[in-house]
Amino acid sequence: MATSKDSGKGAGSAQKSGAGSGTPAKRGFAAMDQNQQREIASKGGQAAHQKGTAHEFDSEEARRAGQKGGEAVSRNRAHMADIGRKGGESRQSAQRAAAAAKNAGSRQGDKEA
Repeated sequence: MATSKDSGKGAGSAQKSGAGSGTPAKRGFAAMDQNQQREIASKGGQAAHQKGTAHEFDSEEARRAGQKGGEAVSRNRAHMADIGRKGGESRQSAQRAAAAAKNAGSRQGDKEA
C-alpha cells in the first residue's frame, strides 16, 4: 500500500534533477564555468589577506607539515613495502632497458664493420 509520500513529490523531483542520468544536476557554484569560479575564489582570497586572516606557510612551517605527513604515511608498513617494491621493480627494469640499449648499440656497430 503506497502512501502519499511514496507517489508524490519524490519521484518527480528525482527525474528533474538528474535528467534521467541518476546524478543530480549541478547548482550554484558548481554550475558556474571555471573562470567565474576562479574569479569568486580569488576575491575571497584577497578579502582574507586584507582582513588579516589569510595564512601563508613559511619554509619552516611547511617543512614540519611535510614531516608530519611523512610520519603518518610511514606508519603503514604494508604501504611502505609496496612503495619500496615498486621502486625496486622500476629501477630493475630501467637497468635492463639500459643494458639492452647498450647491447643493441654494440651489435649494430658490428654489422656496419
